[in-house]
Amino acid sequence: MTYSILARDAKTGMLGGAAATGSLCVGGWVLRGAAGVGMSASQGTAPSTLWGEGVLDRMRGGESAEMAVKAMVSPDAGRDFRQLSALDADGGTAAFTGAGSVPAAGSREGRDLVVAGNLLTGDSVLDAARDAYLSSTLPFAERLLAALDAGAAAGSDSRGLQSAALLIVSRDAAPLTLRIEPV
Repeated sequence: MTYSILARDAKTGMLGGAAATGSLCVGGWVLRGAAGVGMSASQGTAPSTLWGEGVLDRMRGGESAEMAVKAMVSPDAGRDFRQLSALDADGGTAAFTGAGSVPAAGSREGRDLVVAGNLLTGDSVLDAARDAYLSSTLPFAERLLAALDAGAAAGSDSRGLQSAALLIVSRDAAPLTLRIEPV
């Protein structure tokens, strides 16, 4: 249904995320971020926007991305149909993909970076997005968009794409939000 990337720019400390989907309004329901705290992407067959906000609240309270994701996921009876990824301000990452997620579904995690997706044409979408981000020398926002482009070129959401979004937060600048929707 969706693929997303969350990343931390080690040079600037900026946190950012980008997402693309075969549904409408991906920018309104997948990405969440808070400067100095972290980023989240909540998606899936039955996504929960509460997960995205909740994981940020937990990181704001001092939990790592890994601790926050575990705390949000474990009590939720609908977790099998949800996907959550998180990035904390220190570059720690975590991801959860419920057992009932529509294949291909999964994530790729590393320091300062997490890519997740479901209802993809294949795992190559996740690998392409990750690899494009890591190999790019473009400015931060453009690296995130390059990751989305690479995921699209590798097959994307199996339904095609209808919307995309970018969110960047920093203590030194106003949030940057970009949403692309059909008219």
